[in-house]
Amino acid sequence: MSPVDRSEDPEPSERFPAGLLFVPVRSGPAGCTARFFRTPLGGRTAVGFTSAAKLAATLGTDQASIRLSEPALRALAAPLGVTTLTIDPQLSAPSADRTAATARERENSWRRWHPQHVGALRVTGAAAVVACLNLLIG
Repeated sequence: MSPVDRSEDPEPSERFPAGLLFVPVRSGPAGCTARFFRTPLGGRTAVGFTSAAKLAATLGTDQASIRLSEPALRALAAPLGVTTLTIDPQLSAPSADRTAATARERENSWRRWHPQHVGALRVTGAAAVVACLNLLIG
């Protein structure tokens, strides 16, 4: 058997602590919560940045963050089933275009019904109320 040379291992099996990380957060009703992201294959991952400049370059200057150690971030993500940790990702997808989604939602909304349909519902509802009153009065 030949001795294993760890210096040429492309992915070492030992995890090295990353130190304090800048973790992106979003505000919620109970304070701030860590943001989790998706990998290119669709898996969930926790994300940390080694500097505020790297966080701002990837997610923008308006992104809020907190400082957490790598073990603390892993402990925070583990109960949610997130086991992957990505440090200093180089690329993030742009946020979803909310204006196009909102326009599609409005087009398919019940508010776009034809006025005759609304009138038919009113007549049907009134007939149901009259029928109930007839049952109560006798």
